[in-house]
Amino acid sequence: MLLEVRHLDCYYGQSQALKEINIEVEEGECICILGANGAGKSTLLKTIAGLMKPRRGEIWFTGKRMDELPAYTIVREGITLCPEDKKIFPQMSVYKNLCLGAWIHGRKEERIKANLEHVYELFPILKERSDQDAGTLSGGEQQMLVIGRSLMSNPRLLMLDEPSLGLAPMVVNSIFETIKEINARKTTVLLVEQNASMALKIATRGYVIESGRITMAGTAEELLKNEKVKKAYLGI
Repeated sequence: MLLEVRHLDCYYGQSQALKEINIEVEEGECICILGANGAGKSTLLKTIAGLMKPRRGEIWFTGKRMDELPAYTIVREGITLCPEDKKIFPQMSVYKNLCLGAWIHGRKEERIKANLEHVYELFPILKERSDQDAGTLSGGEQQMLVIGRSLMSNPRLLMLDEPSLGLAPMVVNSIFETIKEINARKTTVLLVEQNASMALKIATRGYVIESGRITMAGTAEELLKNEKVKKAYLGI
């Protein structure tokens, strides 16, 4: 098992955001987390990434306990979070933004160069825009940059928080095709996404969070056929 979240409780002050969360992710899977706004999806990813600390429960990755470690160590262990709010450095070039994602490699220039070529292969537009200030990119290009920067650390687990948010439909299709390609290249993906239909089309399995609890789990095919999921998240 690559990732195990066991009996996780998380709070904002006195308000409980996650309640007895249990999820498992196998190496090579693409897992989607579905749920309404405020259900706890982003909180789950932030907690796995070490940006929030659980009050109870455990997080295990490659057989090591993660929930007691600082966020920078968790990145070194192979978990990277691509956040919902596109945290780019607008006055820095695309190239420099990408290189910031490779900090864990130190001065290993060959590794950084190989990772950069991998990102440019996935997102050719970033290579074209490499000397351009990141703040001048379109919304879709900024999302590509954030994903590309996350890949610069060679994650074993890439966590994506709402990658389609605010993007035009054509761009959304391109982003999801790229996520599918990233997963096909053996990077495990944990995906939080409001666009349930798109997410379930590329996922192997999924979980549904409601009011901080896992209320449903199954294969992507099972969830696509589930009447409750259809009504609540697919608009059918």
